[in-house]
Amino acid sequence: MDALKNLLERIELLEAEKDRLSRRVADLDDFVENAPLPLRWVSASGTIIWANQAELDMLGYTKEEYIGSSMNNHHADPKAYEKILALLKSDGSVQNFAASLRRKDGSVKHVLITSNVVIENGEFVRTRCFTKDISDIYEKDERRKRLLQQLEESEERLRLAVDSTKMGTCDWDMQTGAIHISQEGRKVLGLTAHEKIEVDSLLARLDEADRRTLEQKMQTFINNPSGRHLDINLRFYRVNDNSLRWIRFRGTLYFSFQNNPSRFVASILDITDAKLAKENDARLAAIIQSSNDAIVGKTLEGYVTSWNTAAERMFGYKEEEMVGQSILTIIPEDRKDEEDFILSRLRTGESVEHFETKRVTKSGQLIDVSLRISPIKDSEGNIIGISKIARDITEKKQEEQRKNDFVTMVSHEIKTPMTSILAYAQLLSKHLKTNNDGKGLLMSSKVEAQSKKVINMVQDYLSISRLEEGKLELQKEAFELHPLIAEVIEDAILLGSKHRITYTGCDNVIVQADRNKIGQVLTNLIGNAVKYSPLGGDITVQCQKVGSRAKISIRDMGIGISERDQEKLFNRFYRVNNEKARNISGFGIGLYLIAEILRHHNSSIQVDSKEGEGSVFSFELDLIE
Repeated sequence: MDALKNLLERIELLEAEKDRLSRRVADLDDFVENAPLPLRWVSASGTIIWANQAELDMLGYTKEEYIGSSMNNHHADPKAYEKILALLKSDGSVQNFAASLRRKDGSVKHVLITSNVVIENGEFVRTRCFTKDISDIYEKDERRKRLLQQLEESEERLRLAVDSTKMGTCDWDMQTGAIHISQEGRKVLGLTAHEKIEVDSLLARLDEADRRTLEQKMQTFINNPSGRHLDINLRFYRVNDNSLRWIRFRGTLYFSFQNNPSRFVASILDITDAKLAKENDARLAAIIQSSNDAIVGKTLEGYVTSWNTAAERMFGYKEEEMVGQSILTIIPEDRKDEEDFILSRLRTGESVEHFETKRVTKSGQLIDVSLRISPIKDSEGNIIGISKIARDITEKKQEEQRKNDFVTMVSHEIKTPMTSILAYAQLLSKHLKTNNDGKGLLMSSKVEAQSKKVINMVQDYLSISRLEEGKLELQKEAFELHPLIAEVIEDAILLGSKHRITYTGCDNVIVQADRNKIGQVLTNLIGNAVKYSPLGGDITVQCQKVGSRAKISIRDMGIGISERDQEKLFNRFYRVNNEKARNISGFGIGLYLIAEILRHHNSSIQVDSKEGEGSVFSFELDLIE
């Protein structure tokens, strides 16, 4: 009976212990489920098999969404999960592994994961993971890193800015007298890297007037502590070479609690170049404004950026009327294509010199102008604009026209009687030839040759006049070169030449050209060969077929032409600068006329010459087969 009683008491105790253990398990389950620390179990295959509410809340999932999903899908970096598994398999646990878990809404939580492995019967069954949310700490740390990086970048930008401006710094303790000047500041003032600095010796190197100005300003600051900022340009004699430089001091004066000046901190910048450039700009601006020539600045698109006083006088538009407007405002309708041509050349860096054209004023009057146009470049050589200088040459053009009209009139007046004289000389030659008067025939031939020379000279002047008026007309025809060359050579010999003039290769050469104009070309070239070979010698005219063209060359053994003179040889009124040619007559129009006549024949005159060795002039004409 006692044994039964003891058994019942023991069963009752066991029931009570079981109830107590059940309550503790329930309490423990509740504690784990509702613990503030996120917890989860993950199977060996990587599937989530359990998670507490803190874990679900941290990632924003319901239990149904989270349990059964793959843990790898929740890692922002899948490689991190692979590393965790590798550590668990090798070590059995991981401590505070930094990882990033992706929430349901796509945002990321930065966490520390601590995990260990549950082994049953020697097999990897699952892992127990404790997750610590460190997102706030991580963000603060990231912000701190970003701020440090920005600070470093700011410091570097400041250093680069200071270096690029060659700016130094100065820190003067006014109570102890100690002064610190940065390395760049020392360079500005001409101090060596370790040279001892004394304030008084530096102040003594200031220009006397500027030193007094500085002392007055500093005294003003001391008497009025509210105005503590100083910005002043001073002339300073550098320590190392005593050169005078403009230095800008920009800084702040600090005061002690007793209102005494205690410290002066300033930047030091050499502004000599800027100061001189500003003065130079002022001088240039004054020159531009006082110039008698119109000086206009414009963009590469042709919009006016500057317009000086002379431009106002010349074109009638005020500066405020033209700045910002297109330059086409002053270009006549029939000349607007010129602007495209000019701009295309300037964009490649070329300049345009002495370009003669017409412009229209505000009143509608057409004026003649000579333009000099240049590209405006920045410090790196990039073209950023255009400078145009315009000179009014209307009166000059009118004067040239009056001169041309006079030359034309006189030439006509001379040509008419000379043509009659030539005709009578030719009749006289026939008569004398019939009467076998050899001496008279020679004299009449001379009269005939000289008459032709004058008529050719008059013809040259008339041709130039027509060229300038744009009225030179060509009467092209097919003709044989041989007879024309023979005529020109015969006339040259009749003028008393002591040269031997021959021609070769000119038989059966038929060209398409203006016979009279080509006659002028040959007369001038052979005449020049005679004139510029004062000692005599051979003059050879050679014809040569080159493809579909005939090449005509005139070779002499004269004084030759320098390379410098060859560059300007075909300019109007140009004479070679040669002591040997000083006494040779001429007006410098023959070669200019030759070049223009040939240009109208789609050809050009070429020269090959050396001083003391003679010259070869050549040109080409279209052949007729």
